[in-house]
Amino acid sequence: MIVKSRMRGFISLTAHPTGCELNVLKQIDYVTSKGKIEGPKKVLVIGASTGFGLSSRITSAFASDAATIGVFFEKEPQPEKTASPGWYNTAAFSKAAHAAGLYAKSINGDAFSDEIKQKTIELIKADLGQVDMVIYSLASPVRTHPVTGVTHRSVLKPIGQPYSNKTVEFHTGVVTEITIDPASDEEIENTVAVMGGEDWEMWIDALHAAGVLADNVLTLAYSYIGPSVTEPIYRKGSIGGAKDHLEATAKNMTEKLKSNGLRAYVSVNKALVTQASSAIPVIPLYITVLFKVMKAKKIHEGCIEQIQRLYADKLFSGAEVPLDEAGRIRIDDWEMREDVQEEMKQIWDVISTETIHKMGDPCGYTRDFRQLFGFGVKYVDYHLDVDEMVEIEGLV
Repeated sequence: MIVKSRMRGFISLTAHPTGCELNVLKQIDYVTSKGKIEGPKKVLVIGASTGFGLSSRITSAFASDAATIGVFFEKEPQPEKTASPGWYNTAAFSKAAHAAGLYAKSINGDAFSDEIKQKTIELIKADLGQVDMVIYSLASPVRTHPVTGVTHRSVLKPIGQPYSNKTVEFHTGVVTEITIDPASDEEIENTVAVMGGEDWEMWIDALHAAGVLADNVLTLAYSYIGPSVTEPIYRKGSIGGAKDHLEATAKNMTEKLKSNGLRAYVSVNKALVTQASSAIPVIPLYITVLFKVMKAKKIHEGCIEQIQRLYADKLFSGAEVPLDEAGRIRIDDWEMREDVQEEMKQIWDVISTETIHKMGDPCGYTRDFRQLFGFGVKYVDYHLDVDEMVEIEGLV
């Protein structure tokens, strides 16, 4: 079929198999160009098909020659209907990994469920014995609790009082003011249940109980802090409560499993264009300006550059893992540089619909967003027929 881009708000109704494949191959090329990293050898990535999870799987495999198991929840293709982008991303990764002689198997299903946890454990036992690294990179807005059966939905709201600031409709470049009412106590609890650390800990507990965690295993989850301008809607909002819970979970797991030598870290990463970040008011405008500033300073990074630097400079450099005062890894260090944030503040005060193309990078934002779904990728002829019925090699 000829696959056309069909956008609806913060999602695309279609994904392009060839565009997704080239995106993955580009990430692989970047990682291999930077050289080998003495990193993990048997890696489980929970949330492995897009964003930081995908980049973690690619870096583990192609920088450290790791065997990888990826868990994700993606829509399969049907005749005349494309799969979700994560499906095509994983198909491209698996094909490249197998061509390079690397072990790569995948499980498609609800990672919050006990069923998928058990299926993953059985696969590790059968093929790898144990894993020495577990990446937790889920970004779902909804979670059905495996014990209570309650379905929790996260919200993107401030806490305590309404929040007003600028935002942008990134498809049009129109800058407007937005006011968001505060979250209720129930909404805050639901957001923590979805995006906090409970499921991460459930995974680690299940893996430990099954004996499939190697001694001195490393486990990592991803987070974000951001600047003062986004603080009320992000770090001090309902999502921030979930991130606080995630960080507390890392400390709790490290203490609980210290006899096994487990180390659990939260890595605070840079703001990037994702489906999740595009849905958070104010954040798209902040990212649009941030990209402009960081590109001018030649310190802009995408997912793969972030994760490759995380592995090479922070996790596996041979030195002690550098942590901030709260025990977090900071790979957002370039974003939060004083010169970057000072310039951001100056622009934020005056940016408008009329000045956004001069003061921000809305075209870069839109391009990155479209490329999440395989569109707008160089060297892809979008007028050609493509096979939407792509299979994933090593799908269990």
